[in-house]
This record gives sequence, C-alpha cells and structure tokens, in this order.
Amino acid sequence: MIVGICGSPRKQATHYVLERTLETLEDEGFETEFFTVRGKNISPCRHCDYCLRNRECVLKDDMYPLYDLLRGAQGIIIATPVYNGGVSAQVKAIMDRCRALGAEDYDSLRGKLGMGIAVGGDRCGGQEPALMQIHTFYILNGVIPVSGGSFGANLGACLWSRDTVEGVKEDSYGFKTLDKTLKMFKRFLNSQTP
Repeated sequence: MIVGICGSPRKQATHYVLERTLETLEDEGFETEFFTVRGKNISPCRHCDYCLRNRECVLKDDMYPLYDLLRGAQGIIIATPVYNGGVSAQVKAIMDRCRALGAEDYDSLRGKLGMGIAVGGDRCGGQEPALMQIHTFYILNGVIPVSGGSFGANLGACLWSRDTVEGVKEDSYGFKTLDKTLKMFKRFLNSQTP
C-alpha cells in the first residue's frame, strides 16, 4: 500500500496534485490511501519523552490513524505546500510525531520507499528546500528517498500553483518533474515486489 499524506490545510493545489498522483498509481494496480491534514487535529510534538518510556505517543489525536497507515505502507508520498521556504507546519508536526513510531519499533519505517511533492505559489518559492526537509525525515527514519533523478527532478516533484488549482493545472513543467519522480518511485516499488 502507498500512503499519500497531503500536508495542506486547504483543499487546493497540493490536494489536487497528490490526488492525481495516487490515481495514477491506482490505475497501475497499486493500492493507495489518501490522508489529509485538512480538518484534522494533529498537535505538535512536545518532546516529553512519554513515547520513549511507554512506546506510544501521549497525544491522543488524529495522528493515530496515520500511525496505523504508516506501519502497513510499502511506500510514502508526502505532499506539502511551501510555507516560508519549507514544509507546512502540519507536515512538520507529522514528521516530529513519528518519533513515537520509532520509540515503539525502531524499524517501523525502515526500508519503505519515500517520495516528496512540493507545491509553491511561486516558481522558485522554496520547493527544493521543502523536499530536502522531506528527504531528511526519510533518511533519519530509514525510509529510502526516491527522486526523479538528474535533469529536471533532482529532489522530487516541484510544482508552481500560482496559489490556485487552475494555476497548478497549467504547470506543464511541474508535471514533468512529477512524472519523472513517479516513474522512479514505481520502478523501485516494482523492484521490491516478490
């Protein structure tokens, strides 16, 4: 199963791009699950170390259904709008709260494949630094980060929305970066299938 995490509190461009990505995977026979932060209560990590002592997070909120999805995932796609040159606060909260997964089982995410999608209101609005944050999260948790490779999608999918769904739909270059990244992601997924 591929878990797609939409890190936007709005149902706009990032939501559209991730939905389209998961539909492409489904059309090719992959099972997917869409998780959105929109309308969810996901508190930031308190770094209280409760999870280290009790092997679960002290905060009982909407992160718990995501924990279950992540445990069963073969691949993870984090899609974020760009906020101040990085990931959204909601994505950052998810990343930080995954500390509890590692406290429960150090290898809970290890060996899974990870892909990133960053959607900025400007063409050069911080998409690559946001993808670097996503890749850093993956690396720290043993997830294998997948990019689109050299020549256009070095770190992953970078899209320009002009702050609208219509704007992102017009970003043909951005969708080329998504297609390249998704092609590599599927290639690695298929190589893991017995």
